[in-house]
Amino acid sequence: MLEGARAYVPGVALSAAVAAVAMGIRHFVPTLSPLLVAIVVGALVANLVVLPSSFSAGITFTSKKLLRVGIALLGLQLVLGDILGLGWGVIAMVVAIVVLGITGTMFVGSLLGLSWTQRVLIACGFSICGAAAVAAADGVVEAEEEEVLTAVALVVIFGTLMIPAVPLISNALGFDETEAGLWAGGSIHEVAQVVAAGGIIGGTALTVATIVKLARVLMLAPVMAVLSVMQRRRTVEQSSTSKRPPLVPFFVVAFLIFVAIRSTGVVPAGVLSVASWMQTALLTAAMFALGAGVRVATIKKVGVRPFILAAASTVWVATIALVGVLLV
Repeated sequence: MLEGARAYVPGVALSAAVAAVAMGIRHFVPTLSPLLVAIVVGALVANLVVLPSSFSAGITFTSKKLLRVGIALLGLQLVLGDILGLGWGVIAMVVAIVVLGITGTMFVGSLLGLSWTQRVLIACGFSICGAAAVAAADGVVEAEEEEVLTAVALVVIFGTLMIPAVPLISNALGFDETEAGLWAGGSIHEVAQVVAAGGIIGGTALTVATIVKLARVLMLAPVMAVLSVMQRRRTVEQSSTSKRPPLVPFFVVAFLIFVAIRSTGVVPAGVLSVASWMQTALLTAAMFALGAGVRVATIKKVGVRPFILAAASTVWVATIALVGVLLV
């Protein structure tokens, strides 16, 4: 058993080192996502450096197992009371953003001829919570590595473009801080990107945007459960001998348990701070591990269609959120 564990050490250690550097960079450039930094570094390593085979086991472990732990820890960021405090109108808006966002993205993706798994990854990333949602969906549908890398990169690129766009458009539309915060939280992909945009608009907008965004994160659990059921059906159709995925993945169950624990209010602030740091570190390390598995030649094969879908999905989700703000 000890020998088996040692096989993971080189790859896990390398992923952790890159994560530490990426998170350190964020202190100097707060708007730069450490997940993006890590996945770019991973891609550079994959294409410029020949890693010894001893790194393979640990990198794979990080991109699969440790990633799911990071997703589960996202639950400790959510307090059900804060989300319910938004009011049923805003909650309905959040549900509409996620459901219609995924449905519309899947439809456009089918018109573009993209694979089912690529459409799922982009739809979940753009409609729920960015890279974490992409990774969670990959844990259910088992997409190709280049599809995961593409979806994460697109989420970060288009979400970053939304950071200056949402405040500027909100000002042009005459939104107050609350309205602008609602739109930012409902339309921007990553939590970190929402925080950046909300901070530009103002303190009230930042608070509202963060809570709305976390409400979208909560939708991760039911969406993953539905995806799991769909994947089980696809597995049966493709091969009666294939192993079925669980009805609800364990990391989703753990996510919900952590949400429940956080909502009780018994978790000390210090523990929450450490858990938040761990969650970011694990996801950042996992993004490096994913990037390290993909070659430029593979990305070229993806083509321009995912970028078209990403642009369409960004506009679609932002429009749904905008309509929701105007109605609420």
